[in-house]
Amino acid sequence: MENTLLYILIVVGVSFALTMVALIDIIKRDFPSTKEKFIWHLVAIVPIIGWLIYFILGTKKGKKKTF
Repeated sequence: MENTLLYILIVVGVSFALTMVALIDIIKRDFPSTKEKFIWHLVAIVPIIGWLIYFILGTKKGKKKTF
């Protein structure tokens, strides 16, 4: 029982951290439209797989902002 709870906490923690990384990356990128940026925000917050979809497909869509 204790090991199962530990595994669940690890999966949730890693998923949360990767979701935050994806959201920060979306904020830092320029997308062709505001609508597209909003859609990627919605995709990234889907539990467990949203960040994975973004990192596979979304990072190719936007361009890193240059300061």
